[in-house]
Amino acid sequence: MPTQNISDRLHTLTGTYQVIDPRFGRPTCPIELDMGCGKGRFTLALADRHPDRLILGSDIMLGRLRKVAVKADRRGLRNLELLRASNLELAGYQIPDASVRRVHLLCPDPWPKARHRHNRFVTTDFLTRLARILEPDGILHLATDHLPYLDDIRRIVADLPLFCPAPAACDDIRDIKTDFELLWEAEGRTVPHLVFVRAPSPA
Repeated sequence: MPTQNISDRLHTLTGTYQVIDPRFGRPTCPIELDMGCGKGRFTLALADRHPDRLILGSDIMLGRLRKVAVKADRRGLRNLELLRASNLELAGYQIPDASVRRVHLLCPDPWPKARHRHNRFVTTDFLTRLARILEPDGILHLATDHLPYLDDIRRIVADLPLFCPAPAACDDIRDIKTDFELLWEAEGRTVPHLVFVRAPSPA
């Protein structure tokens, strides 16, 4: 199978105000977005599992994305694009409305110290941004091993009229683990997952 040039699949969006075409010339395929893809274990497995979907992996660290791009090229994955971008900017304006089928935000930094909690990704504002980019009935998939953060996420989502629980909506990928999950499970720690569906807009 022909491979894709690494530079062609890696797109730098930091410091720009552009709105991207999230399908990159593929007009009909569903899109999944793995935010903060890190070393890419989950992202690559997702692209391999669903060749009929376009998988977007985003991270702010260029070195990580280059390594993921090399791995994707070696595997011949034609359905994976990588975005160097801020999660807030990506969800805020760089991805068009109602264009993503599933968003995965797995094992983000919990910032456990009280003085650092303002750095957490999962806030009312951020979830509102994610709701904007999700298709009607789109899926939001979250995971963290930090139980206080998990409780905060549940509370934030419960206070929003934007999402409803949908625990079975990621059953097709339940066996795919991130690098963090493998590490923590080896230490006997569980990593709970939360899955939600985008609620219908009020009539």
